[in-house]
Amino acid sequence: MSSRPTRCTPSAPTSGSWSRRRRRTTCWWSGGNQPTLFRQLRSLPWPEVTARHYQRGTGHGRRETRVVRALTTTDLGLDFPHAVQAAKITRYRTEVKTGKRTRQTVYALTDLSHLQASPQRIGEAARSQWTIENRLHFVRDTAFAEDTSKIRTGHGPENMATLRNLAINTLRDHGHTSIAAGLRHVSYESFTRPLDLLHIP
Repeated sequence: MSSRPTRCTPSAPTSGSWSRRRRRTTCWWSGGNQPTLFRQLRSLPWPEVTARHYQRGTGHGRRETRVVRALTTTDLGLDFPHAVQAAKITRYRTEVKTGKRTRQTVYALTDLSHLQASPQRIGEAARSQWTIENRLHFVRDTAFAEDTSKIRTGHGPENMATLRNLAINTLRDHGHTSIAAGLRHVSYESFTRPLDLLHIP
């Protein structure tokens, strides 16, 4: 099993925080930023869960199966405020050309009941979130060569990803549809233009 930090809802800039949408919240977790909570989620009685949903798809040269299990946590002693449901989302991938198989598991918490958020709905939200993250990574890699970065220890990769996301979102907020062109524009006056974009005198 592998896990990596994921974000809350797409509007939330910080991993591990609740993001309100119509007074309801879904927050995604992995072992990186809340190890105690991760252990609690991992130890829940997942083999006994009958509420599950399967999603299968093919694209980008791979076959993928996602299995979403959800259970109510109100009587399970989970040490997290407002949590009503927990979900375990496991994604199995097979590369068509190489046959390489990978598995990724993340956990979700929500204050929505099983009547408001079924395993299918949670799975769709997770897929939407992964799509957003993949698109951001593509931009970060093409504009900042993220995959070749030498910063690979500790929280360095996460911190740099946050800074790159800040740069990308700031450029987009100021009307730059091409991040590469926006970076070139800023570089022409590198001591002043970045500060102007951030409204720092």
